[in-house]
Amino acid sequence: MTALLTRSDVLLALDVPAVLEALRAGFLQSSEIEPLRIRTDLPGPGTATALLPGVIPGIPAYTVKVNAKFPGATPALRGVVCLHDLTDGTLLALLDSSTITAWRTGLAAALATDALAPAGTVGVIGTGAQAAMTLAGLVALRRVDRLVVHDVAPERASEFLAQQGIPGVVVSSPREVAAAAEVVVLATWSRDPLLTAADVRQGSHLTTLGADEPGKVELSADLLTAARVIVDDRDLAAQMGALGNVGLSADAAHATLTEVLTGAAAGRRSEDEVTVYAPVGLPWQDLAVAWPVYQASKGGSRTIDFLS
Repeated sequence: MTALLTRSDVLLALDVPAVLEALRAGFLQSSEIEPLRIRTDLPGPGTATALLPGVIPGIPAYTVKVNAKFPGATPALRGVVCLHDLTDGTLLALLDSSTITAWRTGLAAALATDALAPAGTVGVIGTGAQAAMTLAGLVALRRVDRLVVHDVAPERASEFLAQQGIPGVVVSSPREVAAAAEVVVLATWSRDPLLTAADVRQGSHLTTLGADEPGKVELSADLLTAARVIVDDRDLAAQMGALGNVGLSADAAHATLTEVLTGAAAGRRSEDEVTVYAPVGLPWQDLAVAWPVYQASKGGSRTIDFLS
């Protein structure tokens, strides 16, 4: 039988500390299986993406995710995560991919931000669901006392700030966020740089989540060249992420988050250094959310037999 887990089912079963633990384990353990991220344009405004296989050593399952992404839709990302038994391929569950993707991206970003960023005010540029997930994870990992928030829709920024329950202020531009915050999270649909090297404070950290497919840009080439850049995968960052989208090669990445967390490479090396985390997103990160959610929902979810 295959469990059918909707958005509300996923949210009911999702435990932030458990997912953070699974994500940390995934970053610490390297898999010999090469991850595949396959993307194609669709007629009209959408794109289709498949991520496979999602494998984490020690978890007896794997994921295959199929997404459609339409910027004008709400949610913009729609699809399913297929959770399979690793021994015989049994389809254990179908899970809403928009919820899984938002949480795995946000919590992985929170884990990286906590590992790389100094203490201080947190700035948010782009106040959609992705930024909310990242902030939720960051609050679970460290104390956040103040926010500086910007969005192209000021009313959305105000609503976001009110929902967080953390003191802060709404500002009118990305530059104002960077000027006021030690830690900046960007989660937008931008196709032009929102920040350059001149906009960023010494010793600050930036996590850029919007540059996750060709054409999307949040940080300029001069900023990325001047900063210490950490990625989740060098090749993907150059093919379709923050580096390649501004003409930089994989060599512009100084380390992967796995290398930082395992001690193979340094993260932040000095108080004055500017650091950037620029992920694209890896298939195993879907498993880090889907597996604990599936385990927590056993016995309480709707099921279907696709082989009937």
